[in-house]
Amino acid sequence: MTAEYTPSELLAVTASRLLEDGKIVFAGVGTPLLASILARTTHAPTLTIVVEGGVIAPEVKPGELPISTNEMRAGRHAMVLTGITDLFLMAQRGFFDYGFLGGAQIDPRGNINTSQLGPFEAPKVRLPGSGGANDIASHCREVLITTMHQPRRFVEHLDFVTSPGTRATRVVTNLALIDFDSGDHWMRVIGLQPGVSLQQVREATGFDLPAADSVPEMAPPSTEELTALRALDARPKPVRV
Repeated sequence: MTAEYTPSELLAVTASRLLEDGKIVFAGVGTPLLASILARTTHAPTLTIVVEGGVIAPEVKPGELPISTNEMRAGRHAMVLTGITDLFLMAQRGFFDYGFLGGAQIDPRGNINTSQLGPFEAPKVRLPGSGGANDIASHCREVLITTMHQPRRFVEHLDFVTSPGTRATRVVTNLALIDFDSGDHWMRVIGLQPGVSLQQVREATGFDLPAADSVPEMAPPSTEELTALRALDARPKPVRV
């Protein structure tokens, strides 16, 4: 019997599987932080999590996931509490293996928009902006991106380039796992979420999206992964997807 899970849970579980033990991940709040904590709980016990507010290796209390990089819960039992400037200096010096981000828009080469929707002179929507996202995208050794897969998010041309996609290596969505061609750094589908076809992925993408020669269907979240995830964040209501 297939376990029940939400699209956001699917994102977090799939993303967590990409994080290797013994590495250092600079995680934004939301799905990136949740996926990072899940990875450490399940298969990567020595993964070090870094949070933008100046926190290195926190021990997040189950059920109390921080919603801001600067709130006190983000620093619970941390190995180091330093300043945000020191943290970004460490990123510039190459200490962080992964940067982990989300975005409102993403283009075929992994550039991200978290600033505005619509023309620069008269935007329709103002978004949170860069924060530390540009620094994370520019300085971490590789960048992982998580987002829901929709045509309005996967666009050929961004309304605003907040963070460069030069170091982007994987994009995790509720439909697929995507990497970037080594030649022109253009997105390429390398895995499908359970029950999803390649045609569905392409229909949800606002540009031409190639695929690898072999595109396997990925394993759904296991009962063990979902149990661990829900212990960390009890907010999602499970539904079948």
